[in-house]
Amino acid sequence: MSKQEDKQSQATGEDIKKEVLENSAKDLEHLSQEVGGENASKLKQQRDDFEDKYLRAAAEIQNMNAHFKKERADLLHYDGQKVITDILPVLDNLERALQTEVTDDGAQQLKKGVEMVYEHLNKALQDANVTEIKSLGVKFDPTVHQAVQTVPADKDHPKDTVVKVLQRGYKLHERVLRPAMVVVSN
Repeated sequence: MSKQEDKQSQATGEDIKKEVLENSAKDLEHLSQEVGGENASKLKQQRDDFEDKYLRAAAEIQNMNAHFKKERADLLHYDGQKVITDILPVLDNLERALQTEVTDDGAQQLKKGVEMVYEHLNKALQDANVTEIKSLGVKFDPTVHQAVQTVPADKDHPKDTVVKVLQRGYKLHERVLRPAMVVVSN
């Protein structure tokens, strides 16, 4: 919710509260003159109860509106997450296909076509704010990495460092779509 919308919402709530209080005071004064005495105090108590219920309901509506606006913003922010998650295995298969050695001209042409598809798919994912999780040579982070194997630490690979990436991980904005499957030094 923007600051302006928040101020407008607060102003609207304050206006409603002010109007309710003014109208209640006028109504109470009018009824007190008509009824008088003990009945007036009962009416005043009822009025106070209704006023309290009304103000609570108005506040609840404001809270619900703020919650719905936040949910809508989150949905727009992570729009397409399911489709992107379904596309990631396709990207993996294209990478595997590109690692294949080819010798004849027909296979070279086919590999070139697969490479073009791979590049277009990568570009589309980048445009959708999907980023690869950097893994190789970084400190193991269980929030973005999934360790599937460990190897002994050595001078080139200190303890808790990612030694090898078995499957790339990806994020959509700051949300992990798929953790990277890695080998970690231990």
